[in-house]
Amino acid sequence: MTRRRWIADEVSGTHAALTGSHAAHLVRVLRARIGQKFDIATAGGVRRGQISSIDADNERVEFKLGGEVPAATLPRVTIALSIFKFDRMEWAIEKCTELGVAGIVPVIARRTEGHLAAAASKRMDRWQRIVRQAAEQSRRAAPPDVFPPVQSKEAIALPGTRIVLAECEHGQMLGDVFVPQSSETDVVLAVGPEGGWTDEELGSFREANWTLASLGGTVLRAETAAIAALAVVMAELQ
Repeated sequence: MTRRRWIADEVSGTHAALTGSHAAHLVRVLRARIGQKFDIATAGGVRRGQISSIDADNERVEFKLGGEVPAATLPRVTIALSIFKFDRMEWAIEKCTELGVAGIVPVIARRTEGHLAAAASKRMDRWQRIVRQAAEQSRRAAPPDVFPPVQSKEAIALPGTRIVLAECEHGQMLGDVFVPQSSETDVVLAVGPEGGWTDEELGSFREANWTLASLGGTVLRAETAAIAALAVVMAELQ
């Protein structure tokens, strides 16, 4: 049976702990008991863990750590995700985490609605909770980094092998971009907002030597495009 994985809140030597709501979920929802075994992800890797103490009142579960658990090495892909309606964007963030994205950069694009751009920085804590929960569910060794929102001109300066999805670019399919690439390559994938990138933004991407690529002839919602594009990239690089 596959052990459930938790990302430790605290680590000290051969001991680790979950705290706060993280621990409360394990205690109250999953009915944790002393002696149960789980995989525990720490900054140094994933290790076997056995519950050694439970303090329900103070929302704390402690583990004694054992041997290391082999963890998959994922390609290093960052998604520059233009900000769109938060409920749909959060669904995309969750699914991109499950697919193995290494970093998420929220982008305030020209067509990002003003009230969403203004509220984006206040969503950081929520986005970080979402990626942590999704990372645990998908048995990742660590959640992706969620960076503070940036303007599109700052996203254009991100380093790596850089691809921007463009509905107008039907000449080059996304999967074809990766034929000569190595799995060691750092990749940045930029996905536009509802309504897509403006012509001016696409011109800036071109000037900065980004590769424009397409997912095909259909027009996808922003969250669908993000998930589909990341799945293609991860499949090509693994």
